[in-house]
Amino acid sequence: MFKLITMEDTIRIPPETFGNPLDEVGYQQVKAKYEGVVDEVLGYVISATDVKVSPIGKIIPGDGATYHKVTFSLLTFYPVLQEVVEGEVVEIADFGAFIRIGPVDALLHVSQLMDDFISYDEKQGVLIGKETNRRLTTGDRVRVRITAASLGRVGGSAKIGVTARQPFLGKLEWIEQDLKKLKEASEKKKEKEMEKTKE
Repeated sequence: MFKLITMEDTIRIPPETFGNPLDEVGYQQVKAKYEGVVDEVLGYVISATDVKVSPIGKIIPGDGATYHKVTFSLLTFYPVLQEVVEGEVVEIADFGAFIRIGPVDALLHVSQLMDDFISYDEKQGVLIGKETNRRLTTGDRVRVRITAASLGRVGGSAKIGVTARQPFLGKLEWIEQDLKKLKEASEKKKEKEMEKTKE
């Protein structure tokens, strides 16, 4: 889940930046401190925005810098269990697919892809359902539900598990096909009911 969180902090304005616009220097300091950080409470910090630095600062003896209060917003991503998200397949392996959701990749294990026996075609980089002949490859858009999440470093040891083995989850084209079949079945059922009422 993406969130925009408003925060307050105190930042150090180094003496070599005196004379530069205070909000620009403040933005650089906030960006260096927060962007790319993974926090158990905040999640993945993607970007700092709307940085406002108080023009009144404090000087601490022995340090030539000034310290200013700052308010800012952080754009964050926090994977929430049972949340339904859409992402892009970025890699296919024999054990599953990696789905890019937000700033991280989640694992869609082959056992969680579909109710079918799945084979892996290494040459084409495709997972194929034996009965359905449905294919999943790099670049496909999928809708999945988050089933497991543990925060780690960005680009590091984050572990997010997802499933597509529930109704209206999976590759977006498959969902459209399933919805079309349901609509057709519903229309046929209505037609049969109408015929029975006419008799």
